[in-house]
Amino acid sequence: MQIEEIEIRNYRVFRHVRIRSVPRLCVLVGANGTGKSTLFDVFSFLKDALSMNVGKAIARRGGYRELASREHEEDPIELTLRFRMEIAGHSRMITYQLQIGLDASLRKPVVMREVLRYKRGSHGRPFHFLDFSNGSGYAITNEEDFNRPDEELDRDEQALDAPDILAIKGLGQFERFKAASAFRAMIENWHISDFHVSDARPSQEDGVAEHLSTRGDNLALVANHLYENHPECFARVLDAMHRRVPGVSIVEPEQTIDGRLVLRFQDGSFRDPFIARHVSDGTIRMFAYLVLLNDPQPYPLLAVEEPENQLYPELLPELAEEFRAYAQRGGQVFLSTHSPDFLNALTLDEIFCLRKENGFTTIRRASDSENLRALYDAGDLPGYLWKQRLFEGLN
Repeated sequence: MQIEEIEIRNYRVFRHVRIRSVPRLCVLVGANGTGKSTLFDVFSFLKDALSMNVGKAIARRGGYRELASREHEEDPIELTLRFRMEIAGHSRMITYQLQIGLDASLRKPVVMREVLRYKRGSHGRPFHFLDFSNGSGYAITNEEDFNRPDEELDRDEQALDAPDILAIKGLGQFERFKAASAFRAMIENWHISDFHVSDARPSQEDGVAEHLSTRGDNLALVANHLYENHPECFARVLDAMHRRVPGVSIVEPEQTIDGRLVLRFQDGSFRDPFIARHVSDGTIRMFAYLVLLNDPQPYPLLAVEEPENQLYPELLPELAEEFRAYAQRGGQVFLSTHSPDFLNALTLDEIFCLRKENGFTTIRRASDSENLRALYDAGDLPGYLWKQRLFEGLN
């Protein structure tokens, strides 16, 4: 399942932006304050709204008037995602549209409209398989019965417990609502990284963790899980570390006498290994990224801000290759960067440029620039073009 289009209205610096034909590897560039972190926060907001509710997700961001675009605090916030998934043997473009606004009588944010729609056939308008407004609406229970006309499909009328609860939160639990269930599962499994080297360093108590947390504080446990249960994945991590990081030949999780797990790194120049707290920040970060990118179950969406931090510049093209390989295996990747070395490993089609115009942000694919396309086709690399300030309007 891949997101192919994102449209955002009235969300902080995004008064109205639309990203079309989103690639599997999508990299954002732009000056500070143009909204790279805000785009990632849209993903976090949807995940928070699903796991809690819309009201709590907005409260975590300072309230509705802080979340809405400046001077448009009374206008609704609208988020639209278009993605492909297979239904009844056919790949279909599905649209999820969410509109949130302030209810004057309740004095709190509510879900004004929530729609999930796609075309049942090759012609005609998309059919609404889920349609809710202000806490009530319907969902189609036999959406895969394509032999029946639209008017004969079975509608399940529902009333939610509160007007700030997403309909996909409840209905997505049931397999009979195919698109809602798949979309809910996709959001629940998004990984928006907030990695901190200081959290990844300490040894940890004995336990089990299959997937790296957003902060990376269970790195040793996940490494141990890969080591014991997915040796082929751990071997890929070791091979990449050996190729990408000079001097590191072996990385192994080790259990201490008191039940803690520590990571031991072997430098080929020395006889004895050393534990993680004596390893450089860049080595820990690279190892954490490789563990994340070699997860046996790729996240449907992985978002990482500025992966170049604390890494030697010559490692960045190698890291870009690892992210692209992950995307090709099935996990869509969103990144932001300020690094020319990282950009040099990308194609123009993978780069999206953010810039401010009259106080709000616009987003444009780098390959849409005729000048950049001509220079790139002539052999110039994107990072060098960025460094020479040739990305129009971004400097």
